[in-house]
Amino acid sequence: MKYWHIVTGLLVLWLLVIVYMSNTVFPNASDTTLKTEKQLYRALGELQKLQDQNAELHALASEIKELKFGPNVDTNDGEYVDLKLRLDKALKEIERLSSKRSGDRFNFENIKSVNISVPSQEHEVTRRELERVSTEFWLFIRSELNKLKTRTVESNVVKIVNEILGDSNGYQKTLKNHFYELENKVDGAGAWRYKESQKLGDLVQRRLTYLQNPKNCESAKKMLCNLGKGCGYGCQLHHVTYCLIMAYATQRTLILQSSGWRYSVKGWEFVFEPLSKTCTTTMGQTSVRWGPHDQIKDALVVEMPIVDSLVPRSNYLPLSVPEDLADRLIRFHGDPSAWWIGQFVTYLTRPNQFLKEDLETSQSKLGFENPIVGVHVRRTDKVGMEAQFHTLEEYMTYVDEWFDFYAQRHPNVQRRVYLASDDPSVLSEATKNYPHYIFVSDNEVSKTAGLSSRYSDASLRGIILDTHLLSLCDYLVCTFSSQVCRVAYEIMQTRHGDASRWFKSLDDIYYFGGQNGHQWRMVQPHEARNGDEISLDEGDLVGIAGNHWNGYSKGKHIRTQKSGLFPSYKAVDKIERVKMPTYPEVPDL
Repeated sequence: MKYWHIVTGLLVLWLLVIVYMSNTVFPNASDTTLKTEKQLYRALGELQKLQDQNAELHALASEIKELKFGPNVDTNDGEYVDLKLRLDKALKEIERLSSKRSGDRFNFENIKSVNISVPSQEHEVTRRELERVSTEFWLFIRSELNKLKTRTVESNVVKIVNEILGDSNGYQKTLKNHFYELENKVDGAGAWRYKESQKLGDLVQRRLTYLQNPKNCESAKKMLCNLGKGCGYGCQLHHVTYCLIMAYATQRTLILQSSGWRYSVKGWEFVFEPLSKTCTTTMGQTSVRWGPHDQIKDALVVEMPIVDSLVPRSNYLPLSVPEDLADRLIRFHGDPSAWWIGQFVTYLTRPNQFLKEDLETSQSKLGFENPIVGVHVRRTDKVGMEAQFHTLEEYMTYVDEWFDFYAQRHPNVQRRVYLASDDPSVLSEATKNYPHYIFVSDNEVSKTAGLSSRYSDASLRGIILDTHLLSLCDYLVCTFSSQVCRVAYEIMQTRHGDASRWFKSLDDIYYFGGQNGHQWRMVQPHEARNGDEISLDEGDLVGIAGNHWNGYSKGKHIRTQKSGLFPSYKAVDKIERVKMPTYPEVPDL
């Protein structure tokens, strides 16, 4: 019976948390609050009507399609065939419109106007926090119940725990669907979020274009970045990204030295657009090494080291975001630093005409279609060095979870995965063990990603294709210890209103190599209960080391320098705002 008390206690606690959080989001129901709540229910009711109408359309079209002409009908075979073809065509059109109307991927680009009240920053932050805490609580419940199963030999207890796990999983899926409706469909907030992301992104891209194309290259202050860092594509791309961020923050045009690039001797422009149309060299001007501000402020050319050797360190480095954009960014996005970094990655990886055509052709030939989950399985040199080995089953567990969640809204969805890996054997394993899935993959890309052929034109083309298609997926399952997956996640942020939770990492939380310390702020105190945990007070800062995905995270107390575990829900991310140039020459349209 003691196990049953533990299980019951956990479930009661879960319900109390949800009730507490709902009261936190909507305290002291005023007339305005009640009015908003009624509008919410009305909107959900309208959505249900649309779904019911879709079902009726399908049923009616199917009945019409199956109609047979009786013996007294005055017609001939040609007219009958023509009518059947027209009915088939009409049915397909109904299905297309129905799918478009009820699908998850809204065509926000075609929205001319949206009749909504723009949500406040407080509303958006609280909504995301409610969803995050709900997810953390589910991770905690699942972890504790699974521990309970391993600690008992009583079969009836195991049976009860399994039943509770199944029911709890159902509750979690329902909660996620409600969060989805609230985020994307109620009052047009999803359309607003997408529009705001695109508008702010356009401003950043125009600022970068202005910075990178000075009218007078000779007199312009420049920053020199060498692409010869000894690492793979994702690492090198992030190296150039760091250089461009520093160039933006110091108002210097970035000059990229890429001749003799290990992936292509033709350099960066072999696949990507030039960083500038007006200023591509230092024009023979002497460069000075990065150093203290008073030593470099007047230099025409400043040469950047790799980020790990940057002395002195700069507060411009990730994961900081510019102060002039922070409020807008925090309002619509759950991971502002990833969105900000993604803007620089997007600018750097603008495909040239050759690459653009190749990507479009490859996407079509592979049969890449949404909805689709991207899975990136990194093996070879990473395993045992920077990351642990993870079986395909571990990845597919979370693919199944996402499609189970999606199938609640779209019951007949075809389960499809874009599979990227540097191990060619993964594809055959996937097709054998998961026959109910369609795996979209190019095994030639996997072969070129191997150590023996990694640095070649074919390998470069393959890894760019992988990051491009992974960024187009509806969800990512990967290891954030891999730079390729982090690149895909960063680019994904620029394509959507807020894709900050469109991932499952089997190891790390998101980070940028060489970043400044990532801190969380405690919103509730915590008293350590064992030697693995640390005590923290409300308001304390914690240098975050990782999320254990079981309700707990690990970090270092900034004040005491002690490291240990603490409940994830008791802390929130601390966004670093830094003053950067505002580029008044580039208007906000």
